[in-house]
This record gives sequence, C-alpha cells and structure tokens, in this order.
Amino acid sequence: MSKYLLNKFLFMVDRDPELVERYRSEPRELVAWWEAECANTVLNCHTGEASTWLRFDDVEREALATHDHVKLFELGAHPFLTLTLFIALFERDNTEPLEYQKSFGARLAHFSMPYPDIAT
Repeated sequence: MSKYLLNKFLFMVDRDPELVERYRSEPRELVAWWEAECANTVLNCHTGEASTWLRFDDVEREALATHDHVKLFELGAHPFLTLTLFIALFERDNTEPLEYQKSFGARLAHFSMPYPDIAT
C-alpha cells in the first residue's frame, strides 16, 4: 500500500481537466492508464527521471476505479485531495449549494478518533 501513490494520483488528476473528465467517464480505464504511464514519473523533474517500482495494490486500484472516497480515506489518502477532485467530478450532479460536500462528509461520519493516518 502506498499513501504517497494514492495522493499523487489524486493530485495529478485533479489538476488536469481532461483527466478529470476521463476519470469521471471511464474510471477503471483511467486508473490503469495512469498507473502504467504516470505512476513512476518524478513530479517537477525532466522527463528522463522515473522510478520503476510504484504500483497500486488491488484494494487501492479498486477504490480508485469505483470512486470510493470512504475506502480511500480508510487507506490514508489525504481527505483534502480526495474532496477537491471529487467536487470536480460530482458537484455538477447536485442541485443544492454544498449538497455534494455534505454527502461526502456524511459518508465519512462513522469514523471516530483516531482517524486513519494520512502521513506519507
């Protein structure tokens, strides 16, 4: 399990409108593509630098592919990164102000202190 890689995925996808739309419409395909093409890139570095060992485990891959923000929180993904990406994905489907954000929080209400560790 790699909280770093989960957070890197959330961060990178959230900052690219094309990736946001691909993640919304075909999440499983986008996760597979991102893992193969982007997971081992070194951010803010020239393209010649890359890692070789980073990959999602099956639980992480499934949580991302199913947009399961509760499971991502449980796995230690940073809630701010998850929330900002999921607002971009799903807020448009709601009609009331903050409707999606309230729903997002309500689905996390069963967690109690101490919350899952989000340190990377």
